[in-house]
Amino acid sequence: MFSAFSGIDEQSKRTRTLSEAAVKRLDGIRHVLSDLDLAGVRTQDDLTRMLLTLDTADKCIRSIRAEFRTEAASDRLACKAEDLMASIERTRDELTGCRTAKS
Repeated sequence: MFSAFSGIDEQSKRTRTLSEAAVKRLDGIRHVLSDLDLAGVRTQDDLTRMLLTLDTADKCIRSIRAEFRTEAASDRLACKAEDLMASIERTRDELTGCRTAKS
């Protein structure tokens, strides 16, 4: 089910630094998420699969952030991670109908 995530680590191995590897992993997750078809969610099973995918992506991002927290490029990494996590949250809210006002 999560085969879309399997190639992300292979791509990151071809980088020169650890922070480049982390950025590549985040870019891979962004690519996977960009291919999600929100309009195709029609059944409860579709919704469950989509939410599970979003949760898995979120956990992967948190893991990457934890693994590379001390890297020199952590600002760039943190920004990318935060953007992705915010996107996941917006998508989750859209799918579940939660429209809360956030500051």
